[in-house]
Amino acid sequence: MKIVILSRKASLYSTTALAEAGRTRGHVVEVINPLRCYMNITSHSPSIHYKGERVEAVDAVIPRIGASITFFGCAVVRQFEMMGVYSLNESIAITRSRDKLRSLQLLSRKGIGLPVTGFASSTKFTGDLIDLVGGAPLVVKLLEGTQGIGVVLAETRHAAESVIQAFQGLNANILVQEYIKESRGTDIRCLVVGGKVVAAMRRTAGKGEFRSNIHRGGSAAPIKITPEERSTAVRAARIMGLNVCGVDLLRSNHGPVVMEVNSSPGLEGIEKATGIDIAGKIIEFIEKNAKPGKTKTRGKG
Repeated sequence: MKIVILSRKASLYSTTALAEAGRTRGHVVEVINPLRCYMNITSHSPSIHYKGERVEAVDAVIPRIGASITFFGCAVVRQFEMMGVYSLNESIAITRSRDKLRSLQLLSRKGIGLPVTGFASSTKFTGDLIDLVGGAPLVVKLLEGTQGIGVVLAETRHAAESVIQAFQGLNANILVQEYIKESRGTDIRCLVVGGKVVAAMRRTAGKGEFRSNIHRGGSAAPIKITPEERSTAVRAARIMGLNVCGVDLLRSNHGPVVMEVNSSPGLEGIEKATGIDIAGKIIEFIEKNAKPGKTKTRGKG
């Protein structure tokens, strides 16, 4: 097959691992920067061009779309879909998962365990918003934040009010969530491929930090997850419509709760922590499922 990886940087670990896994299995793999693509929007022959040439004869595309380029990146993925190319994660599923508020609403509707979450744009009733999530301590998150950026732990009510008002004074969209004390600065990243959890790791926050993201200095170790945690991760991926994703869970006193579903999960931390060839499993999934025109939406929605 000819596989295109949409990635802004070919040297990134995840991009390199996927490219090597594809080539090892005899496929032609090309890494394309989605921001350098340009498209011909036409009814009869939609096309994508890159570096002066038309991108043709592609069997599958692997989107590695960063949060900062979601809009244009997903437009490129959608164009591939309209050309009948199989996309590992479809454009509509990526945009759905990138909207943290929409994701939580969809997961909540299907009964997935979540932290108690509030959302508002006006600071007039900040006190009531804080009460809705059980009071301080609580976590305030920017909707557009990634890798732990824009996530603040407010340990007192006064601090919570100040942080909320500061964010909203900047016209930033925020979520306010209960703080799961019993997680003790750890979370679980489950890597889902094709409806199965293929690897799981426990991430632990660094000293003096409550965010467990590896980008924030957290450490990772393999972990054995419970059947309930496995089921929660698989259901969350299915609700988002993602074939491949990272599902971040916290262990709470009332069972696993989902913090986030990541449509472009990094592979380095979890591959090194578990020793599992996740990139290879992703390529194997594509081999079994990539068929011309086999997309659910064909770029619609």
